[in-house]
Amino acid sequence: MNKHTAGHSTLALKSRSDIKARALLLGDRLDLKQFKLTECLSTTPLTVQVDAAGGIAVLFRYGVVVLFGVAVADESRFIEALRPSLSNAYATPEVEELDIHCDLNNIGIQSGTVSLDSVSLEKLQIIADALSKNLVLSLYEKKVAGEFDKIEPLAQELATHGKVSASNKKLLSKIGNMLLIEHRMVGRAEIGDKPETLWNFPHLGGLYASLEDEFELNERQAALNRKLGLISDTAQTLSDVWDNKQLHKLEWYVILLILFEILLSLYERMDKWLG
Repeated sequence: MNKHTAGHSTLALKSRSDIKARALLLGDRLDLKQFKLTECLSTTPLTVQVDAAGGIAVLFRYGVVVLFGVAVADESRFIEALRPSLSNAYATPEVEELDIHCDLNNIGIQSGTVSLDSVSLEKLQIIADALSKNLVLSLYEKKVAGEFDKIEPLAQELATHGKVSASNKKLLSKIGNMLLIEHRMVGRAEIGDKPETLWNFPHLGGLYASLEDEFELNERQAALNRKLGLISDTAQTLSDVWDNKQLHKLEWYVILLILFEILLSLYERMDKWLG
C-alpha cells in the first residue's frame, strides 16, 4: 500500500509549471534503511524532500534515484550522501532526463516531455517508476549485447570446427550472469509489474500506460528475455559439448590404463615363463 505523510498535499513542486526529472542508476542495490519513515513524503515508493526549494527524490532499492526539481549542487550533495548505502556503485551511472510541463490544453507525452494538467506527488511517483525501469532495461540491454558479442564466436567455432575451446567454468559463468540479470529484472526491479502507487490511485493508470508505451517497457523486456534465454541456452549447449569432450578424454584414459595393466600382466607372465 502507498503510505503518505499527512503533509504531502503541500508539495512545493505543485507551484512550478516546468520541472526537470533526472533519473540515475547508481549501483546494483540501494539500502533504504537509513531514511526515517517519519521524515519521508511517502514510503512506497520511498520519497524524500532533498532541498529547501521543494525538490524531491524517489528512491528504489534496485539502485535508482529519480530527482524532481533538484539543483545540480543539491543533487551532488544528496548522491554523495547515498554512497555508503550503495552496493557495487557504478563508476559511470546510467542517466535519463525528462521534462515535465503543466499544460491543460496539451496533456500527454511527446519528444521527451510529459505534459500534465497538474503536478502531484502521486503523478511524480508514477513517472519515477517508469523512468527507473527504463534505466534498468538500458543497462541490461548493454550487458546482454556484450554477452552476445562474446558468445557468438564460440557458437561459430562449434559450427565450423565441431569443437569448443572455452572452458566449462567460463561457459557456466555466462549462464550465471544471465540468470542474475533475470533475477534483478524480475525480483528487484519488477519491470513487468505495475507501480504500487496505482493501487491507491487507479485513475493514474492512463499516465503510466502512456509512459510504458513511450519507453516501450513491455516490448523491450520481452526482447531482453528472449535474448537472455538464447544466450543461456547457447552457453548450456556449449557447456554440454565441453563436458562430453572431457568425458571422451576420460574414457580414453581408462582404456589406456586397462591396456597398460594388460601389458604389465603379460610381461610378468612372460618373465616367469622365461625364468
